[in-house]
Amino acid sequence: MEWLYNLFFHQSVAHTILIYSLVITIGFQLGKLKIGTFSLGVTFVLFVGIAAAHFGLVVDPSQLNFVKEFGLIIFIFCLGLQVGPGFFSYFKKDGSKFNMLAVLLVFLGVATTIGICYALQGHLSLPMAVGVMSGAVTNTPGLGAAQETLRIIGNNEPIALGYAVAYPLGVIAVLMAMWLAKIVFRIDIDNENSLAEQKAHRAEEQPNNITIRITNHSIDGKTVLECKRLIGRQFIISRMQRTNEEAAIPAGNTILHIDDQIRVVCTSHDQEAILAFFGEQIIVQWEKKNSQLVSRRIVITQGNINGKTIGSLHLRTTYGLNITRVNRSGIDLLASPDLVLQVGDRVMVVGELEAINKVEKLLGNTLKRLDNPHIITLFLGIFLGIIVGSIPIYFPNAPMPAKLGLAGGPLIVAILIGRFGYKLHLITYTTQSANLMLREVGISLFLASVGLASGGQFVETVFSAQGLLWITAGAVITFLPSFLTIVVARLTMKLNFLTIMGIVAGACTNPTALAYASSQANNDQPAIAYSTVYPLTMFLRIICAQFMILLLM
Repeated sequence: MEWLYNLFFHQSVAHTILIYSLVITIGFQLGKLKIGTFSLGVTFVLFVGIAAAHFGLVVDPSQLNFVKEFGLIIFIFCLGLQVGPGFFSYFKKDGSKFNMLAVLLVFLGVATTIGICYALQGHLSLPMAVGVMSGAVTNTPGLGAAQETLRIIGNNEPIALGYAVAYPLGVIAVLMAMWLAKIVFRIDIDNENSLAEQKAHRAEEQPNNITIRITNHSIDGKTVLECKRLIGRQFIISRMQRTNEEAAIPAGNTILHIDDQIRVVCTSHDQEAILAFFGEQIIVQWEKKNSQLVSRRIVITQGNINGKTIGSLHLRTTYGLNITRVNRSGIDLLASPDLVLQVGDRVMVVGELEAINKVEKLLGNTLKRLDNPHIITLFLGIFLGIIVGSIPIYFPNAPMPAKLGLAGGPLIVAILIGRFGYKLHLITYTTQSANLMLREVGISLFLASVGLASGGQFVETVFSAQGLLWITAGAVITFLPSFLTIVVARLTMKLNFLTIMGIVAGACTNPTALAYASSQANNDQPAIAYSTVYPLTMFLRIICAQFMILLLM
């Protein structure tokens, strides 16, 4: 059985893969356990990694660092790709509010660290407190900045040890703050999910169908296009019928007359104005009007359609049909001429059957194509993300430049690709299951690596007086600011709890907390909030770590 012993305890590629597989398998299985309604979920992988390393199942440090960083990059990039399409509209609306909360949490953390440091004078030095703070908020770039600052001023204190000891409990402290707030505010997660979904639907201004009889004499004899210019609102006339004529699909140059019946697709926001402009609302069974006109939902799977606007396809003039609405990620959008189509969109098409069959071939409607992975987008994005994350950003009087790092760079690039990738003819569509699988694999590799890296000295340090002090300080530095920020966000800003969890996870630069928050949500609210505050938080964490040492020592 020597071969089996060597496989488990001697360094090799097979050994590394074996240990990671064992840690992740046991971690996920234990993560299913619940205490009341609370479950650690994927976070249990971290503690199984610590236990494995404590009992001698260690991994080569260079391999471990590679797997840790690569896992984090995969997790962060897939997250950014998913939230990218809706990120900028969300940021424009709520970005300042979310970042204010993130700044509050960061400075509460700094204040708590300084307070603990002075309260424990002689037992916790300021440099070590900065190391503990960086570990407590799981911020490796902040630790690196602090180490470089100490090197410049000639201080060789091993603050990385405080970071390593505080890191695992820092992860748990954020989750405990969320869990306690959930109890204090009597949060019903199902209700929060429902409210978030309602808000998302309102924000997207979903289109409605209304049928109108034209009674406004001032538009009698005007074309559809002229009416659009007059009212200045976005709408689509999907069908129309004149007296004693069959229902038809109007074009932009179709002339409207009194008593014409038109079926209009518009947003709820514009519905009242459009109704007042044209005439009176009536009820018509359009399906019985003309058996030649049918509607069909078609999925865009042709790559050459990706990034094109609806207007540029000229479907009305070429095929005599209209796209009336577009469903993207479960949200219905008004099919305005300038709406950019993406692979994976589901469009509602109205027209004659023969024309629809032709357009179906044009757009694709081959669901199997959606399952094809777009590897170029993934690895090109990671390549660019690492470059962006490595760009030095200089600040006045700072001893070293700040960087977004291997997490921040890929996140920014993924968001940009998710939103603007179609302009580079990149297909960014990924099925929900594939995206979730990649994220779970990434975060699992990351957590297993962190556990395996700290487990060798974790137990020994925990049961020492100094180690216990560091762990307690780290837990307080994480828990107190997180809980207070949640209280402020809930009581004063009335934010959805799912969004709050994303803000706190981002402000603590804690991907594990985000994974927990995402497991509670049926939507992207935590991920979007996390992405909104992450870049600013990363800068603040780095700068604060440096200036605490420069100004307070």
